[in-house]
Amino acid sequence: MLIGCSGWSFEDWVGRFYPVALARKKEDWLRYYASYFNTVEINSTFYRFSNGIMLDGWIRKGRSLKDFEYSVKMPRRVTHEAMVEMEGDRAGIAASAFEESCAKPLAQNDLLGSILIQLSPHFHHGDESLIVMEKVLQAIDTEKYHYAVEFRHRSWLGDDRTRLDPTTAKLLSSYNVANVLVDGPSFPKVQDVTADHAYVRLHGRNYGPWFDEEREEDSRVSRYNYLYSEEELIPWKETIANLEGTVKDVRVYFNNSERAKGAKNAFQLMDMLSIPHREREVQVHDQATLGTFLMHKRK
Repeated sequence: MLIGCSGWSFEDWVGRFYPVALARKKEDWLRYYASYFNTVEINSTFYRFSNGIMLDGWIRKGRSLKDFEYSVKMPRRVTHEAMVEMEGDRAGIAASAFEESCAKPLAQNDLLGSILIQLSPHFHHGDESLIVMEKVLQAIDTEKYHYAVEFRHRSWLGDDRTRLDPTTAKLLSSYNVANVLVDGPSFPKVQDVTADHAYVRLHGRNYGPWFDEEREEDSRVSRYNYLYSEEELIPWKETIANLEGTVKDVRVYFNNSERAKGAKNAFQLMDMLSIPHREREVQVHDQATLGTFLMHKRK
């Protein structure tokens, strides 16, 4: 059972999760994060991945951490470009290249968790889409690496709207690819378990910002500024506890990253699941802005 956050390099975590003393020491943030969590989801690979120096840095830092792993997000050139344009061969080639250049080096250093394939909300269910998806799955090594697919359009749901379309679920199962269990405004919580590993993402429940015209990379503050209550986490505690008895690995990531709220909820869920961890009080409210204030003042 691995519980962590979607990212660690957030300035607004200083004074809330990171000590103020680390405000100007970003190179130390990952080590500090890893002293509390043993996994992190890297989303920056979605936007760009061509910098070997960055990957080398993750590996170098990860080697010094105990039992730590990265999960990485498939680049948008696969999911939001080639797949949306129904170019399955191009998507497969790009996905395979990412696997070779990013997933493989991390795995060789025992630092790879899962690879997240977050589909575009413009990639709808259909015969052609299923063919495109299968071409991607054929191009990658789903036996060697853990892959998980996050659906973002409701056309992928079955008739009862509570489970995936059966053909889609069967396709994922045939490649041992996990269906991402999601909490968020864009897709309902479905219980399909399609692999021997599981992947959970909790985005928060700020419904309004999810359906406006903002570009995703510009709307983290409004979309992910959400703190789950204990009552909201109880159903997820039960779901995750049940998963632990049916799959080999369960990875849970809180993507409500604004103001370190995901970190606070991650600790809360670990407590609910009786997972031992270092204690850390996370200040998520507006008065805890000293770190950010000092950091900007020193620039």
